[in-house]
Amino acid sequence: MSPKAPKCETMADVRREVDRLDRELVVLLAERQAMMDEAARIKQSRDLVRDEERVEQVVANVLAEAKKTGLSAAIAEPVWRLLIEKSIEHEFGTFDEIRKPR
Repeated sequence: MSPKAPKCETMADVRREVDRLDRELVVLLAERQAMMDEAARIKQSRDLVRDEERVEQVVANVLAEAKKTGLSAAIAEPVWRLLIEKSIEHEFGTFDEIRKPR
């Protein structure tokens, strides 16, 4: 099921829609980041933050969803791999921060 883009007549219309989508994506990414904070709180060991098997599972899930929705794998895979890496970095930082001696 490919999403249907709104019909645009001008580049201003296209830009307005891209800006709207970017705002929605920021909200979703903030929610995803909050889940990394939860993971950092729940995991008992710093060694558990990076889970290569889970990384590959997430990428496979995204690629399957991308195929169903018409998102190019050439966009989806590198974007999600970067998102995952940055999420792992964030989780390491959160893990260390909440366990830092006070």
